[in-house]
Amino acid sequence: MLPSATPHFKLKLRLKLIMKLSINTNKKSEVFAKLEQANLQFRQLYPGDRPDRQPVHTVYGGANLFKSNTAESLGNKALQALLTYAPNFAIFGKAFQLRGHESLPADEKSVLELTTYLDTCKPEEKRLHPGYLSYEIYNKVKAKLTQEALEDFRIDFEDGFGNRSNKEEDETAVQAANEVAKGMKAGTLPPFIGIRIKAFTEEMKERGLRTMDIFISQLATQTGGKLPDNFVVMLPKVTIPEQVTALVECFEALEAALNLSANTLKMEMMVETTQSIMSSEGTNPLLKFIKASKGRCIAMHFGTYDYTASCNITAVYQEMDHPVCDFAHHVTKVALAHTGIWLSDGATNTMPIGPHRGELTPAQMVENTQVVHRAWKKGYDHIRHSLWNGYYQGWDLNPAQLPMRYAAVYAFFLESYHDAVERLKTFVEKAARATLIGDVFDDAATGQGLLNYFLRALNSGAITEEEVLATGLTLEEIRSRSFKKILEGRKQ
Repeated sequence: MLPSATPHFKLKLRLKLIMKLSINTNKKSEVFAKLEQANLQFRQLYPGDRPDRQPVHTVYGGANLFKSNTAESLGNKALQALLTYAPNFAIFGKAFQLRGHESLPADEKSVLELTTYLDTCKPEEKRLHPGYLSYEIYNKVKAKLTQEALEDFRIDFEDGFGNRSNKEEDETAVQAANEVAKGMKAGTLPPFIGIRIKAFTEEMKERGLRTMDIFISQLATQTGGKLPDNFVVMLPKVTIPEQVTALVECFEALEAALNLSANTLKMEMMVETTQSIMSSEGTNPLLKFIKASKGRCIAMHFGTYDYTASCNITAVYQEMDHPVCDFAHHVTKVALAHTGIWLSDGATNTMPIGPHRGELTPAQMVENTQVVHRAWKKGYDHIRHSLWNGYYQGWDLNPAQLPMRYAAVYAFFLESYHDAVERLKTFVEKAARATLIGDVFDDAATGQGLLNYFLRALNSGAITEEEVLATGLTLEEIRSRSFKKILEGRKQ
């Protein structure tokens, strides 16, 4: 029986019990050496989200229509659509049914008075007004369409170009390459650009490869071997890894022939068939596709209409928010989470274009506005659905869709901005207190979710760097992309 123990004796006994180890150093080293190799392989396969800027959209346009100033031209048309069908923030807010839109005035005089008030009042007063969100988003969208309406463009040799004669496609590939070279010299290309070739199926592989070869060879000849920043080749309708392998081998041959640095050419793929969600083996093949790309694949795009058609959905129900699309979205997200592969949703194919042209009567202008607003709201809802599902990029097919794209993206983030600022501040403070008193902070996942919000909001342009600093975090902490690293850094 132990003698009556002093607190000091109890502490020594407890330390001895804690410090007793049964696994010797050699065994531990042997076990951990194998584990280290497996951990490093896992980390290489799942490095986490890339810190690079991801475009919020990709505009697809027929290759025969592409010009060196296409970005500027589409931006002007997008701004014109906004100013025509939403000439002020009140009409804009009502069209998209933004929070507080019910309180917005309808007559021009009241709108002008409210605009003047919101332009001049203090920020804290401005935020209290029910129309603040519409005012803020409208001004951000207008500025975006003025400064950089087009973030990403795909010169389309597939669905947007169609099946034409070989002679015509050859000539178009040369012409499009010349226009890209011209745009590079003039500085008029969008920040991201690429081409979509035809699929590497048996029927189309020759045509797809020939177009890519002509385009890239002509472009390299015109530019002295330089490609635009963020240039990619989109491979559609991928169903088997061998199609990806074939494209990679063609990339390697092109790089060698044109004296391009190894791994210069990058690719994207499209999820457009049921076979890209479930292979003949009964498993999801997307990670095999990524591995087959040998590090060249940067993004996976979803083809809404081809995919719904492959699921035998009739035309009237082929929409982005159909349950079969949600299933494909979730499977794709789970399969490629933390691989660093960007995910993009598809497009809304209802165009915001009024039925009447030329000189319009007042009644025709009203009808055009109603048609455009319905199409805007439909596309807005689709984009919000994508964002809710964690898809922060999507397709646009017409410049008149760009106002709805940025309205949806900015509203998605700005609606919860102030709440997110306070919550993230609180989480950081709570974690710091837990560290100081030796408690356990077990809600780091929520902290990471809040951090993800600011990363995505900043990437999209919905908020500025200055607005991020309102959280009390530094830009370096935000860009670490890890709530855990932020907490560890603040312990020191």
